[in-house]
Amino acid sequence: MAVHGRLYRREALWAYVFLSPFLAGVCLFYVYAFINNFSLSFTDKRTFGAPHFTGLANYIKLLGDPRFRSSLLNTLKYVAICVPAVIIISVLIACLLNNKMKHTSLYRTLIFIPAVTMPAAIGLVWRWMMNYEFGLINALLGFFSIEPLAWLSDPRISIFAVSLVLIWADISTKMVILLAGLQGIPRVYYEAATIDGAGTAARFFSVTLPMLSPTIFFCLIMEIIGVFQIFDFIYLMIPQLSSGMTGARSVIWLFYNEAFTRSNTGYASAVSIILFFIILAVTIVQMKTRQHWVYEE
Repeated sequence: MAVHGRLYRREALWAYVFLSPFLAGVCLFYVYAFINNFSLSFTDKRTFGAPHFTGLANYIKLLGDPRFRSSLLNTLKYVAICVPAVIIISVLIACLLNNKMKHTSLYRTLIFIPAVTMPAAIGLVWRWMMNYEFGLINALLGFFSIEPLAWLSDPRISIFAVSLVLIWADISTKMVILLAGLQGIPRVYYEAATIDGAGTAARFFSVTLPMLSPTIFFCLIMEIIGVFQIFDFIYLMIPQLSSGMTGARSVIWLFYNEAFTRSNTGYASAVSIILFFIILAVTIVQMKTRQHWVYEE
C-alpha cells in the first residue's frame, strides 16, 4: 500500500507540474484580469494617470447613458435573431449530412469553411458584398429589378446585415458539434420507431430531438455567450462614424469605444462587468430550466 501511495503522489505531482503553465495562464489572464477589471470599474481610471476611487459613479452613469441602453437593446436583438437561427439551421443541416448521400464529405468541407476563416477576412468580404454602390448583393437585387439597400449605413437594416453574417459564420462549428451528437445516437432507437410505424417526421421529433437535446443545450449556451459578445463583425463591417452604427453597435463595441477610443477605462470596465452579470444570469436560468427539456438518458 505504501508503494502505491508513493506512486500516486508522484503521478499527482507530475500532473500538477504539467498543468502549471495552463493554471498560471488562467490565473493571470482570467482570474487576475477579472479582479483587476472589477476594481477599475469603481474608479475614474483613464489611459494615463493614477485612478481615483469614485464608488458607484460609473454604474450610476451607465444606467442613465442612452448609448448603453441602445447598445444593450441591440445586443438583445442579436441574441433573439441569431441564436434561434443558428441552432435551427445547424440542426437541419447536421441531420441532412448525417444521412447517406453522395458527396457528403464535400458538403461538410464547404459548410465548415467559415470556421477556419479569420473573422477579419469574413467581415471585410461581406462588407464589400454589402456595399451600396458596387456590392454583389445589390447587384443581384438590381438583376431582379429590386431597389438597392443601404445594408451597412441604414440603422434600420444594419443590425440584420451583421446578423446575417454572424449566422453564416457560426453555423459551421455548431453543425459539426451537432453532427457528432447525431452519430452518437444508437440506431436501435430508429429501428424500434420504424417498427412501431413512425414516419420521418415522427422519428425526428420523437427520437432525434430528445436524444440530441444535450448537444443542443451545449450549443445553445455557447452561442448565447458568443452572441452577447459580438464585436468583430460590427467593427469590421461598419465604419465608426457611419449612421448605420447606431442601429448595430453592441455592448462590447461600446466597451471598446470607451476603453480604447475615448480612454475611459474605468467606465468601460463598468460596462464589461454589467455584461458579465447579464450573461451569468442568463446562463444560470438556462441551467435551472434544462431539466424541463433536455433528455437525460
